[in-house]
Amino acid sequence: MFASVLATGAATGSWNEEPAEGRNPAPPTRAVASSRDSGRERDPAEEAADAAAEAMADGKSGKEAAEDVVSRSGDRWASVYSQGEYREFEQSLDGAYTGVGLWARRAADGRIEVSRVQRGGPADRAGIREGDRLTAIDGKKATGRPVTDVVALLRGDRANTPVTLGLQRGTRAWTETLRRARLSTDSVTVTRLRDGAVMIKVAAFTKGSGEAVRDAVRRAPKGAGVLLDLRGNSGGLVSEATTASSAILDGGLVATYDVRGEQRALHAQQGGDTTRPVVALVDGGTMSAAELLTGALQDRGRAVVVGSRTFGKGSVQMPSKLPDGSVAELTVGHYRTPSGKAVDGRGIIPDLEVEDGAQERAETVLTGLGPPS
Repeated sequence: MFASVLATGAATGSWNEEPAEGRNPAPPTRAVASSRDSGRERDPAEEAADAAAEAMADGKSGKEAAEDVVSRSGDRWASVYSQGEYREFEQSLDGAYTGVGLWARRAADGRIEVSRVQRGGPADRAGIREGDRLTAIDGKKATGRPVTDVVALLRGDRANTPVTLGLQRGTRAWTETLRRARLSTDSVTVTRLRDGAVMIKVAAFTKGSGEAVRDAVRRAPKGAGVLLDLRGNSGGLVSEATTASSAILDGGLVATYDVRGEQRALHAQQGGDTTRPVVALVDGGTMSAAELLTGALQDRGRAVVVGSRTFGKGSVQMPSKLPDGSVAELTVGHYRTPSGKAVDGRGIIPDLEVEDGAQERAETVLTGLGPPS
């Protein structure tokens, strides 16, 4: 049972070929009943289901018909997945996926850029770097596509299948054919800093990552500061981001959101360590569930946020199963931080904005912080 926190992508947004979106417990995936009641506004999920059913009756692709409806809806973060694509998508939330080992984000002008490359993966071995522009995938233009579509094109059902990427770095443009591989991600890594503080890097909020953050905080030396590195974090499971917040919050509100007008809230568990100084390090690739966590720590005065403005993906998606087994994910609401600030399209502005040398500045800030009051 999921709903996406596209606070991306990004989605993205920014994804590796795993979720570009954050996901949050919500009503279960369901088959959408057809409705032709002209007395109320049509639900886009119903329209997609009707279009898929009509196309199937004519011997056409239900998925393609649903994609046409979604593309005309104006829903920036909506996507339609085949059964296989959605199965891969769900598996990626377990920290494993079939792809080429890169994360992507969509810039404001629609360009798709590589935000991170997995060490040792096919993209890394081919020399692809962070900041490279992804212009095409198997001959299909990447610019302007939702990051979710880009991710679907990069992923595959089987390892060793080829995918050809169009790339650009400065004035150089080239193509690269890679072989997909079955990859796993270590979403949480812990590094001891020179002054005894610990840096907890969270690449994405996959299953178990929230508890891994809590464990890292528990294991840190008594009184040591925590540098929570969320740069390039593409989001993931919102429930895991909420669990991570419980490492350094003693209960309380993490975020509010609405689903088709119904207001809901997310709360941290009680018992978190509120004595350690904390700095959250973010950038333009910080999105979705990672933005939700950042906003909670900033609003509640639990962390100093350092870096550059985050991506700004704060919309909620919910999946609906279509008649042919494909799945449509459509926006049904938006997230807000504990103080009521909207994230979608705005991002989170750091307390200390730094472009170059952000980690060094963050470490300096952490050194100067005492225990929270």
